Amino acid sequence: MATRRSKTSNGKPPNTKGQDKPAGNKKPVNLALQGGGAHGAFTWGVLDRLLEDGRVHIEAISGTSAGAMNAVVAADGLMRAGEEGAREALQRFWKAVSDAGRMSPIQRGPLDVFMGNWSLDNSPSYVFFDLLNRVTSPYDVNPFGLNPLKGILEEVVDFDLVRSCDKMKVLVSATNVETGRVKVFNRQELTCDMVMASACLPFMFHAVEIDGVPYWDGGYMGNPVLFPFYEECRSDDIVIVQINPVERKGTPRTAREILNRVNEITFNSSLLKELRAIDFVKRLLEEGKLDPKDYRRLHIHLIDAQEEIMPLGASSKLNAEWDFLLHLFEIGRAAAGDWIETSYAHLGERSTADARTMFQGLGAQHHG
Repeated sequence: MATRRSKTSNGKPPNTKGQDKPAGNKKPVNLALQGGGAHGAFTWGVLDRLLEDGRVHIEAISGTSAGAMNAVVAADGLMRAGEEGAREALQRFWKAVSDAGRMSPIQRGPLDVFMGNWSLDNSPSYVFFDLLNRVTSPYDVNPFGLNPLKGILEEVVDFDLVRSCDKMKVLVSATNVETGRVKVFNRQELTCDMVMASACLPFMFHAVEIDGVPYWDGGYMGNPVLFPFYEECRSDDIVIVQINPVERKGTPRTAREILNRVNEITFNSSLLKELRAIDFVKRLLEEGKLDPKDYRRLHIHLIDAQEEIMPLGASSKLNAEWDFLLHLFEIGRAAAGDWIETSYAHLGERSTADARTMFQGLGAQHHG
């Protein structure tokens, strides 16, 4: 079962070489970071607020796509200068993304700029490339497999530092194109290509080959993955930083709306299945049908801002304007601040998000 304990004498996962222990009285948590293009700047804001607060110890981060990039940038910064170093590294990375985005032909149109609309739906260049992606292969229009994000990541992140990071675990997921299964890359083996594999949208970029195996975006099979936390981490608290809305009212009618909603459903499906498994184990433990020495009762927490992010639209995930990234950053900081205020006291004791609600859609996902 998904939440089965590893076989140790005390029922806890092994603590290898004393690494990843919380310092002082910090409460340990595991962070699960979703992908979502430029919307990953929301997660930057969440991380910035958590690191600034300083009362949680991030034992591990599981990240997909933009979540994976945030994870490795934070690990690099932690190794350079602790929590403040991680905050500075994340700011530097997202500023570099914005600077590179100024050279992109895909920009907001004048009317959207005037109206304060962050979407690119009315941008002629976006409409053209969106259509091009649907009828052509990236192997045809981008024969050399160029991805500007790779150069940014290589410039900002020292992967030798990330691999040697003893302050937190980093787990990056990608989808094996040949088998359709998720592949989780651990911190000790991480390379830039593995992170790029996690962010490889197949309609935009060539599959990333690692040891001869092609990989696509990890969101198809794990956005993000939770199961590595069960065996590799001591903390029972999982904080999900959610970007992609699970629910969206109304029936999509245009081709673009339909495709966007299909992508949202697809990129949330694996997470919902894992939450169902966690809730199933929890219920069996409560009913006395499982031995708590062998199975773990995990605490689920959620940081999101669906009311602010949902109206932005899928095309805004390609908007790298600095003002937009800062807007998302501030939303993320505010959401994390609200979560700290309402949920920090319950870490280590109980969930503050209802996993059953998240996969069944029965009402509010948060509870006090």
